Amino acid sequence: MLRRVLVTLAAFLAVGSASADVTMSTSNDPSFDLDTGLDAVFAAERDLLLSGGVPLAALTVRPVPRGDRKPRFRKVVEYSRDWVARQSVKGTGAEWRCLSEALYFEARGESLKGQFAVAEVILNRVKSGAYPDSVCGVVNQGTGRRHACQFSYTCDGRAETIRETRAWSQVSKVAALMLKGAKSNLTHGATHYHTRAVRPAWARIFPRTASIGVHYFYRQ
Repeated sequence: MLRRVLVTLAAFLAVGSASADVTMSTSNDPSFDLDTGLDAVFAAERDLLLSGGVPLAALTVRPVPRGDRKPRFRKVVEYSRDWVARQSVKGTGAEWRCLSEALYFEARGESLKGQFAVAEVILNRVKSGAYPDSVCGVVNQGTGRRHACQFSYTCDGRAETIRETRAWSQVSKVAALMLKGAKSNLTHGATHYHTRAVRPAWARIFPRTASIGVHYFYRQ
């Protein structure tokens, strides 16, 4: 556990007051002995203050808030249903919903690897700078404009209804894992994919990086 302690030493001078703040942390050095370290600081500050004839007036120790930093999921993905089922991550929010729906409508019939691969493409676009900087922005880019949508299910004219609960349970878990930072690199930076049944013009230009299930993957 991250421990940070702010040590404040206040000494009153004849013409006012002076204080010294020292921040100590075990976050950068897990082997650091906090108690020993504090003793050393106290001794050094005491010697410094007393050497000038200044009395040690007050000593306060209070915790420093950790802030809103959240731990990231750093495990390397194992592409098995049992492994996914054992992970305790849960998805919430609009980004998770958008990614889950994209995986459901684009890849629910694919293998687990295929679902992770499609998630990689979407997140690679988010990171690329050439596309919207959010999952929902990437998934819905071009929606409503004829032949402009990036993901076919968003403009095929069909109602987006989730009926297969088992498939939804899996793809929503995949989405949660990826958004938490799970390490998956099946597509080697791919930003595009298509099924074997079609041959878009850009497939003749972009280098192919992977072939998984019924999809080919490309990097722009």
